[in-house]
Amino acid sequence: MNWISNYVRPKINSLFSRREVPENLWTKCPECGTMLFHRELAANLNVCTSCDHHMAISPRDRFIGLFDVGVFVEVKVPEPVVDPLHFRDQKKYPDRLKAAQKVTGEREAMLVAEGEVGRTPIIAVAQDFSFMAGSMGMYVGNAIIAAAQRAVATKRPLVMFSAAGGARMQEGILSLMQMPRTTVAVQMLKEAGLPYVVVLTHPTTGGVTASYAMLGDVQIAEPNALICFAGPRVIEQTIREKLPEGFQRAEYLLDHGMLDRVTHRKALREELVTILRMLMNQSPAVKGDLPPPGDILESAEVKA
Repeated sequence: MNWISNYVRPKINSLFSRREVPENLWTKCPECGTMLFHRELAANLNVCTSCDHHMAISPRDRFIGLFDVGVFVEVKVPEPVVDPLHFRDQKKYPDRLKAAQKVTGEREAMLVAEGEVGRTPIIAVAQDFSFMAGSMGMYVGNAIIAAAQRAVATKRPLVMFSAAGGARMQEGILSLMQMPRTTVAVQMLKEAGLPYVVVLTHPTTGGVTASYAMLGDVQIAEPNALICFAGPRVIEQTIREKLPEGFQRAEYLLDHGMLDRVTHRKALREELVTILRMLMNQSPAVKGDLPPPGDILESAEVKA
């Protein structure tokens, strides 16, 4: 009986037991509830294939889809003082930073990169909402300044992908000071005659909206992105009135003159190339490369 219990039964159970399936293979669309396979979702740039809902996408994955063949070089950002106020709520601020770094795999809430998009050299900056809600701290301010300085030095346009819940409370007044600092950085670009294009993604709120996110030469937004300073719930509680349908969403802001475009994520790359080349007085982008004349003649001779 011991032989059956200790050897035969475990052997049979191991043969017929179900394999463990990783939990991250499927993602449920928060809009329509469709279960999406992770590879299919990634190939579609984190846009639901059923209802076209634009889900969050990390800056690194966004850049892989944006830059030519997914190749880019990260721009170094000066490191600010860690925990300058020695802030603590339920957790210490350094502990929150370490937890966010572990979850996202990134050092901070903003990634700066340079590369080519449709053979157009650019500097790109993207915020990561999954890193402490993409909050604007001193590192974010340093990142935007580093991106602007690099753009001026290389004479490249700057493209900003914003996604933030506002200022970072753990840095207090030092966080709020990033609003004028980043405004000065944008002014550097304007004085150098370089385009500054902003792509507002869901959500872009608070002090970010009140500073660099609304200072672009061209303002583009992804569909149904929430773009505001104070959220709709706060406004409703303040004025005690029901807000219009779709209030503070990208399409509403476009209708009221706050945006220039609302563009699907899959069409955004080509639109950026067209806009940037126009603003830089460059010739239209090459859609495809023809082989050299010699190769054409050789292939014609082979066919003949």
